[in-house]
Amino acid sequence: MLTAELVKQKAREFGADAVGIASAAVLNAHPPDPKFPQTPERISPEIKSVIAILKRIPAGAFRTKRAECVQYMDQLVLREMDKVCLRVAQFLETQGVYAFPLASQETKWEFKRASYGYLSGRHVAVEAGLGTLGLEVNFLSPAFGPRCYTTAILTTAELAADRKLTHQVCIGESCSRCLYSCPADAVLHWGIDKRACAQFAQEFGYSVMLTELQKFLTAADPEERLKVFCSPRGYAIWQGLLRVVGAFGDCPRCLEVCPVGDDYVKWLAEEHREIPEKNEQKVALAKQMQADRKAGKEVPGLSPWNIRWVGEEGYLPPKKRPGKNPSPSAEHA
Repeated sequence: MLTAELVKQKAREFGADAVGIASAAVLNAHPPDPKFPQTPERISPEIKSVIAILKRIPAGAFRTKRAECVQYMDQLVLREMDKVCLRVAQFLETQGVYAFPLASQETKWEFKRASYGYLSGRHVAVEAGLGTLGLEVNFLSPAFGPRCYTTAILTTAELAADRKLTHQVCIGESCSRCLYSCPADAVLHWGIDKRACAQFAQEFGYSVMLTELQKFLTAADPEERLKVFCSPRGYAIWQGLLRVVGAFGDCPRCLEVCPVGDDYVKWLAEEHREIPEKNEQKVALAKQMQADRKAGKEVPGLSPWNIRWVGEEGYLPPKKRPGKNPSPSAEHA
């Protein structure tokens, strides 16, 4: 008999570091942005359950001085995650239900200029009880903090869904280490300036490629055209196309300084305790955010709609959290 526990067992056997299940009906009713609904029913109305898969990023890459090491590690993790999802989908079809995985980092051009995919892996993982969103809206796992990736498998099997966490995994405004460390000043109050973030997260991404191509097409002198590609920038774009280093990945700063997760104290605390980017302006902003929340001021990231993925009960230290919401690191990992 096909059960949720059997599916989770198989996912772990195939290499998932954590796995949870969300109801497709719940995901359909609560899209991250109702104006641009990322829902299972838009992919297939037959879907009953969505299986969230989580793979951790080995912490060693976050101790290096080169972002390329993190970006390459990201790609290796994503490839492994896709393999896990394929095997889970194949297993489900042997059980008489159909299933298919989503591409881990898929986006669609018509969805907010390619900043959205058909589903948000972060929000699916929250609904599946694996964690909550952080101050900078990274997904945070209690076990791995933001140093993990999520993806999903859609299936017609009606599986028992996991309970969503109602407390914040993120410490929040009183921590603000992601805000202090962000080189682009892109961290908002439970939100992110995607355009500013992308300047560092995708240093040689799609927009940079278009800019360089425009220079090539508009240059009248053949030698000037050649210089566009025969340059360190041109080489970086080529390497990004070849190995995805620089074109995809992330600026690792908010990930490596986040104190959430069992791996932080063990591997990262000593290396990243100090935050050189921290300054008086950022500290003042964090204090203002904290004051605004205490005063009950309107915060878009904590609206009655968005609070669902942040954690309705706010932050409680792990030792003080009620037993009604078991830690995914114990229940799902």
